[in-house]
Amino acid sequence: MNAWAVASITFVCVLGGALGGMWLRSVLSESHLSEASKDIVKLVTGLIATLSALVLGLLIASAKSSFDSINGEFKETATKVILLDRALAQYGPDANALRAALRNAYAGRLNRLFPQDGRRMVESDSFSEPSLAEIVEPRVQALVPATDAQRTLRSRAMQLIYAIDQARWNTFEQSGTRTPPAFVAVLVFWLAAMFAGFGLFAPRNITTLTALIIGALSVATAIFLIEEMNDPLAGVIAISSAPMRNTLAIIGK
Repeated sequence: MNAWAVASITFVCVLGGALGGMWLRSVLSESHLSEASKDIVKLVTGLIATLSALVLGLLIASAKSSFDSINGEFKETATKVILLDRALAQYGPDANALRAALRNAYAGRLNRLFPQDGRRMVESDSFSEPSLAEIVEPRVQALVPATDAQRTLRSRAMQLIYAIDQARWNTFEQSGTRTPPAFVAVLVFWLAAMFAGFGLFAPRNITTLTALIIGALSVATAIFLIEEMNDPLAGVIAISSAPMRNTLAIIGK
């Protein structure tokens, strides 16, 4: 289920809880709406609000940390690709064809992750094709160094290839991390119950209804942010392709 669907369901459930509380007030007798009852409802609602705020804050912080981590991996990989290209350039003319292959492989990965038509492919879908490291590594191993400097550069290139491949797998593992659906369902239940408490003693007027709608929309967008940042390679909130495009403009030249 995508982030838009989860956020929409959250909005409907939370606003439904508020409207349900308002309806419940119209069918309850006055004995259920006494000041003592109101105080208990306020205490329970405050408890649920505290729990919900803590969990929402933790989930947003966790999702943002995961998003930043994957974004950092992309930038670090782009840097390593530039360093690999520089090492091959220093190796000499024997590595020119290899540099062209590196550029083509990197351009292919860029086009798969950030296609021109805007339909992004998630990282897991790109594993059906050889990675940049799998394409370049055999050709680097096939190089025959003639000097100590070339041997050093070949060794450095192999280390960079390993680091690039490791970063790719790290990105794959992190991009597959999602908030458990049961966790989200429990959180949405808390939010709906909290808004039901709000609606139970809320006066029936347009101002109150507007406030409840804005509140429901706010928590729904919080869930949307969490779900979007948990999938940083697709959706509205996604990592930028600028580091990869900047790298492509540099390598192989």
